[in-house]
Amino acid sequence: MKQYDPRVDEYIGKTPAFAQPILKYIRELMHAASPHITENIKWGCPFFEYKGIIGNMAAFKQHCAVGIWNSANIKDEHGFIKVAGEKDSAGSFGRITSLADLPPDKILLGYIKQAVALNEDGNAKPIAPGRSATPKPKAEIATPDYFIAALQENQKANTAFQAFSPSCKREYLEWITEAKTEPTRQKRMETALEWIAEGKTRHWKYK
Repeated sequence: MKQYDPRVDEYIGKTPAFAQPILKYIRELMHAASPHITENIKWGCPFFEYKGIIGNMAAFKQHCAVGIWNSANIKDEHGFIKVAGEKDSAGSFGRITSLADLPPDKILLGYIKQAVALNEDGNAKPIAPGRSATPKPKAEIATPDYFIAALQENQKANTAFQAFSPSCKREYLEWITEAKTEPTRQKRMETALEWIAEGKTRHWKYK
């Protein structure tokens, strides 16, 4: 992959006038952070990569968004990086309408260099901008009485289901309880009992 991708030039050239200096600045700063960073287009937007994704940028009608990947693992002593749930938490720094909305050069450069270091380390799991490094655990799903009764009538399925991990149980329970109609729920339950009795997980076809 080339350090500079002409597709990024084309992308920037098609953006609104207010966005072009912002995107050009981010592009320059990415390459200033490391000579190893290359460019790519993913999902229609410019991405910057080195041993994985370092960051990305995008322009919209009235604002830009800049993402620093693995930002949940980056030391942010200055508090510029936004997290999911915050107001205007687009990308890593919210909605950007001018260069003044971005952190100072030195600080932003430091974020990018940290992202490079995390990828070089190879131990950091890629985390998209705005995502938490420690996702909230899913709430436990109670087993419906009708499914308990069905399991009790099928000893083989019941024994296998009790031996399943919590995540395997959850997959079946979500599938059954999310059915929109009674006939669909009944059909799913019959299929589930058959698969469970055979020791199969919900997504066994794809494993």
